[in-house]
Amino acid sequence: MANTLVEISRELSAEVDRLSFSLPVTHVYNPLAYAVRPHEAYLERFGQGRKRVVFLGMNPGPFGMAQTGIPFGDVRTVGEWMGIMEPVGSPRDLHPRRPVQGLECPRVEVSGRRLWGWVKDRWHTPNAFFAEAFVANYCPLVFLEDSGRNRTPDRLPLEEKAPLFEICDLALMRMVECLNPDWLVGVGAFASLRATEVLSGMDARIGKILHPSPASPAANRGWWQIAEKQLGEQGIFKWENQS
Repeated sequence: MANTLVEISRELSAEVDRLSFSLPVTHVYNPLAYAVRPHEAYLERFGQGRKRVVFLGMNPGPFGMAQTGIPFGDVRTVGEWMGIMEPVGSPRDLHPRRPVQGLECPRVEVSGRRLWGWVKDRWHTPNAFFAEAFVANYCPLVFLEDSGRNRTPDRLPLEEKAPLFEICDLALMRMVECLNPDWLVGVGAFASLRATEVLSGMDARIGKILHPSPASPAANRGWWQIAEKQLGEQGIFKWENQS
C-alpha cells in the first residue's frame, strides 16, 4: 500500500511540474521533487495499512513541508519524533528570502508545531497515531511572491487553479481509495471543501477542524481544545478527559 502512495506521489509531482503560474507568484517549490527522500520515507514508514482517519491540509508551509517534505512537518517533529533524517535538496528556482535548509531550518512552522504537538500529546508515539490515522496535503506546491509572502492555492486565478485542482483532485481520490478511511478530515475550510467536492459518492465521510494557522485569531486562543471539541462533536474522536 505504501508503494501505491509513493506511485501516486511521483505521478502527482510530475504532473504539477508541468504547470506554470503568473505574477504575483514568482517562485514555486515542489517538495515532492527536491525533498523526495524524506517524503517517500514518510509514506513508506507511516502509510502502511488502512487508516480510519486521514487529515488533509491545503498545501505546504514555507517552514514546514517546504523544508522537510512532510505535511505540516516542522523540523523538530520530523527529526526528533518521526526519526526521518533523510537529506533535502533544493528547489529549481530558489527564492532568496525563502531558503530551504531541511532539518537545519531555524524557523518554526507554527501550524505544524500545533498539529503535531497535539498528535504527540494524544498518541505519544508515531506508531500509535499512524496505526489509525494519516496526514496529507491536497496540493503539493508552495507559491511564493516576490516579497517572500506565501500565496495559497485558493488565491490563484481561475485559469491556473483549474488545471492544478484537476491534478490534485485525482491524486486525492487515488489516495483515499488506497487508504480507505472512514473519515477524511479537512484541516481548514479549503481542504474540507475540496474533499467534499472530490469525494462525493465515495464511502469516506467528510469532517472539518479549524486550521491551526497563527493567522487565525480563534486558533491562537487554544487550537487544540477547539479541534478536539470539533472532532468530538462529529464523532470522529472522543477522549474520556475531553470536555
